[in-house]
Amino acid sequence: MNENGTIIRMSNIRRVYDTGKVKVEALKGIDLDVFPGEFVAIVGPSGSGKSTLMNLIGCLDTPSDGVYEIGGDNVAGVTRDQLAEIRNRRVGFVFQSFNLLPHLTALENVELPMLFGGVPPKVRRARAAEMLEKVGLGDRVDHKPTELSGGQMQRVAIARALAMNPDILLADEPTGNLDTSSGTDIMSIFNELWQSGRTLVIITHDPALARRASRIVEIRDGRITSDTKNEAAA
Repeated sequence: MNENGTIIRMSNIRRVYDTGKVKVEALKGIDLDVFPGEFVAIVGPSGSGKSTLMNLIGCLDTPSDGVYEIGGDNVAGVTRDQLAEIRNRRVGFVFQSFNLLPHLTALENVELPMLFGGVPPKVRRARAAEMLEKVGLGDRVDHKPTELSGGQMQRVAIARALAMNPDILLADEPTGNLDTSSGTDIMSIFNELWQSGRTLVIITHDPALARRASRIVEIRDGRITSDTKNEAAA
């Protein structure tokens, strides 16, 4: 945690992409603090900078300018290996397309971050089974992705994201590839995780999912245009 109590601290973040012929400023001075236990939805139209912001929050990229600290780690100026280590320890990812490895079972997919994190085999197997039980898939541990529904694959992805007990659960359009019923189930899981004390940051076009969040941040043209608490979230 940072000195001011935040898990995420962004100050005057800019991200410029230099294509050689033209420079594109995707983020234009972002200030964003996220505190432990918040459920933040980041919304905005296509091309607004949401994905760029998600990549920075998740340490998949580094800013062109400004200060970014995650859990007390300053991301500026770190090496690629250090960035990968911060990412593995601090952030759990949930993607729209699930990003599961098709030749691995649900249990083995959930084990992956722990494998990279150097967790002993016996411990990681037990932890993976526990996380799958947590998302309601205790009876699907030996199933491969092709044997699971879209909603079940996203549950495996959530279990995998929780495996390293990260500071932040970061989700990119987590209901985007799901039918309404499965999407509602996934929203309920996120809500339960938040109620249990998890910190969630979700990038979404889905107004129903955004309304579940305790705070809604809107981004347009690379700038935050509104940042409001959602008193109706429960």
